[in-house]
Amino acid sequence: MRLCLPLRIRLCLPDEYQLFSSSLTKGLIMSLFCGVTCRSKSFGCYRLLSTYVARARYLFELKEDDDACKKAQQTGAFYLFHNLAPLLQRSESHYVAPRLSLRELEKLLMKCGQDTQRIEDSVLIGCSEQQEAWFALDLGLNGSSAMSTSLQKSSVETELKGSFMELRKALSQISMKDMPLLFTAQALLSWHDSHQFCSRSGQPTKKNMAGSKRVCPSNNIIYYPQMAPVVITLVSDGPRCLLVRQSSFPKGMYSALAGFCDIGENVEEAVRREVAEEVGLEVGGLQYSASQHWPFPNCSLMMACHTTVKPGQTEIRLNLKELEAAAWFSRDEVAAALRRKHHHLGRQNETVPFWVPPKFAIAHQLIKEWVEKQTCASLPVQSR
Repeated sequence: MRLCLPLRIRLCLPDEYQLFSSSLTKGLIMSLFCGVTCRSKSFGCYRLLSTYVARARYLFELKEDDDACKKAQQTGAFYLFHNLAPLLQRSESHYVAPRLSLRELEKLLMKCGQDTQRIEDSVLIGCSEQQEAWFALDLGLNGSSAMSTSLQKSSVETELKGSFMELRKALSQISMKDMPLLFTAQALLSWHDSHQFCSRSGQPTKKNMAGSKRVCPSNNIIYYPQMAPVVITLVSDGPRCLLVRQSSFPKGMYSALAGFCDIGENVEEAVRREVAEEVGLEVGGLQYSASQHWPFPNCSLMMACHTTVKPGQTEIRLNLKELEAAAWFSRDEVAAALRRKHHHLGRQNETVPFWVPPKFAIAHQLIKEWVEKQTCASLPVQSR
């Protein structure tokens, strides 16, 4: 295979250096092919790296280098929030989160009587494949900037023809493209709002430009955003699965068991304890499914898995301090719940059909996987 690179090198060296130069040229070509020369300190060259690696290294650079991050803001885009509620615009049957350029954001702030210095309170939440950096800025929270004051919601909503909506309530109608970024933005903005002082010295901490950390100037302690590990488990006895509901759930909704990991626990231990605490059952091994970042009520990492009860242990002993109800459901019952596109709130005394969390929740994936596995197991084996 011939390597064709647009490389033109004219060597004007004495004869005794030609052998060395030839080897150097070959080495240079090979290093270009392997992407070695793209590993400069500033990560300025990414063309020979995969798109994913290039994006990861670019984001790393912005998190570590305040000057690079500030420069990225010049060509970047900004999502707006107000008291952790994202600005959303109606687009046909769903909501989209508009993005503003730095120039548009500066004009908006000046028009609303705000100092553009508050843009420094924004946090980096990602970038495009073309390395356009994306930021989020909360106009309702009082950030660390000297001139930072809460901006009236109505002024921005009128100007941008949108509404600041509570993220959890708008989830079912938000574009799937926007959802991961909005999750990241809300979690980061919330963390910065609640971690403005050092737990050791009590002094104000300072955010770096990207918002990837906070530093206490008095003792140089660095604080990084944290996530709480949560296990979410679908328990089965074979032909049935166990679903539960909390009093805070919407009427008629059942989901998988979930709980925070305790200090010192691994995932397996957390699953076994949570099931025992909440429904009084003992489970065996578990099968990992997937994970999901979940920003409600605080920043959590949901680790989803399947598990089965030990033989003969199916009697539910409900912990009423944790749950409102729990029950075993057959494959047909769960499959019917998955097919319901919309739940019916109904009136206070009206019976609401049993339904499960929507598609964007990892609980939905767990439940769907179990139904598919049960369906495959029930199919007759065809003889050849």
